Parts: sequence; structure tokens; C-alpha cells
Amino acid sequence: MSQPELYDLAIIGGGPGGLSAAIYAMRAALKTVLIEKGVPGGQLNLSDTVENYPGFENISGSELSMKFAQHARVYGIEELNDEATVIEPGLEFHTVRTAGGQVIQTHSVILAPGGRPRELNIPGEDEYYGKGVSYCAVCDGFFFRGKNVVVVGGGDSACEEGLYLAKLAAKVYLVHRRDALRASMILQKRVEAECKMEVLWNTVITEIKADNDGVNAVTLQDTRTGGQRDLPIDGVFIFIGFDPNNQLVPAGIRMSPEGFVITNDQCATNIDGIYVVGDLRERYARQIVLAAADGCMAALSAAHYVETRKAKMEDLTCALPE
Repeated sequence: MSQPELYDLAIIGGGPGGLSAAIYAMRAALKTVLIEKGVPGGQLNLSDTVENYPGFENISGSELSMKFAQHARVYGIEELNDEATVIEPGLEFHTVRTAGGQVIQTHSVILAPGGRPRELNIPGEDEYYGKGVSYCAVCDGFFFRGKNVVVVGGGDSACEEGLYLAKLAAKVYLVHRRDALRASMILQKRVEAECKMEVLWNTVITEIKADNDGVNAVTLQDTRTGGQRDLPIDGVFIFIGFDPNNQLVPAGIRMSPEGFVITNDQCATNIDGIYVVGDLRERYARQIVLAAADGCMAALSAAHYVETRKAKMEDLTCALPE
């Protein structure tokens, strides 16, 4: 039985971080394979409009994804349309196994599987994503200048994003299912002091409604009485948590209590040759440009690691007696 082909680098995930890593890896002449089970770009394809990626004043998420992929393909990146299921760290090389039965051996791995915002799982949420429903105030807040919006959540993220939106929107309703926020006290005081914010206590959203122009109302339910009413609004921002796609993270890699991977400033984990970029990495903010920057850093770091490793192997080979 023939041995699997040995790569310098396997990139798992074809979002902005993975594709950026592919570009820099190919420019560094690394023998690289990019493994992506879906279409290039990942969740970026779900964004109707992107206005904060440098160089593009206004571009759709799908078009920006295509440009990322085309750029990587210019350098001849090898793409595998398959799902990585297992990463097995090793002393000589790391092994990646896929759902399609592929076994890939590689000197280094860059994990870029992304993550996903927690959803309310209510009618209208999926249907109107990108048409008034958002999970990122920094990304989409600009589209709601002078409009009325709802922010769902009661933690630090919900309060921070609500305060950010208050700089742009005419009115921000903070919907929270309990009678007290979970956010830090300083954020709670800022919310209380913000005249454009109103907290709707003991309230949940049961449905998001829209017309041909997008979201135009939400149905609110009182958690104590069960009473319902419709609130006319223009946008819904949901901040009830974020889950990293960490199922592939090998045992032994350091992670935060929330499930994010802890890396150094070169995106390297505590296992040599394994790097993590984008939304899976523990970081302050989650933006397309930051994921792309991670991909660059990880690829450059992986290139140095592989070159150093190969040089040591050559030295050992030369030192062996004939």
C-alpha cells in the first residue's frame, strides 16, 4: 500500500482566513492543500453587502469570496472539496483524515473552520438574515443610520453593540428575557445613561416580520404574563453568544473556557506545526480583515517552521554514517 502524499501545509477551511493563508503559503512555495467542504468564502457568502474591507467601498460577500478564491487560484493552490473529520498530531508529521476517506500527511496545519453566532431559532430569523437581521453591529450598523433597531441579549456583547448602534440609530431597544442584565456594571451604567437606548425587561422575540423592503417589525412576548405585541423596527441585532467550530481541535491544544483556541501572536498553538486563525482563535474582535490578517501571519509562521524543520532533517541525514 502506497504512503499518502506528504504536504508542507494543510489548510482546513476556505473562509477569508483560510484563503489568505493559501495565498501567502503558495507565495512561500509551500506544497499546500486547501480543504473546504462548502464553497470558498464560508459565512462571508451570506453577507449581502460588505463596506468595511479595505479597498472595496461596497461589495457583496459572495463577490469578495470569489475574489479571495481567484487570488489563491492564481498561484495554483490545490483544493480538496471534502470535510476534514480528524486531525492527528504526530512527531514526524501531522495527519488529516476526511469524510471522503482521504488521508493527508503534512508538516503543518492551519485550522480556519470559523464559528457561528448563536441563533434565536424563531420564524423570520433565517429568512431575513442580511435583510434586517444581523449578528454584527460593526459590520452592518451603518445601514441603520437614523432608524429604529432591536438588540437581543443581556451580556457584555449585547450592551457594547447596543451602545455602538446608539451612535448611529435613532432608537435602540435592548430586549432581555430577565429583569437584570448580565453585563459588567460599567456597561450597565452606560446603557442606563444612553438616552437613545431603552431596555425591554422580561421580554423575548417570538417572530421577525418583514415586507418587500426588509424587516419592519418584531413580535415581543412578556416572559411573565405571556402577553404579545408587535414593535415596528427596521433591524434586529442578535448577541446571545458565539460558538467556535472547535470540533477538529486536537486534544492537548490549549483552549479558553468558552472553547476558543489560545495562540501566540503568530497564530501558533502549543503543538508545534498547528496554527489557528479567524473566529476559532481567542481574540478581541471578529472581522473579515482580521481573519485575513491571521491567515497571512499563520502562513508566514508555518513557512518558517517547515523550512527550519526540513533543514534539521537534512542535517540529521548528512550526519548519518555511510
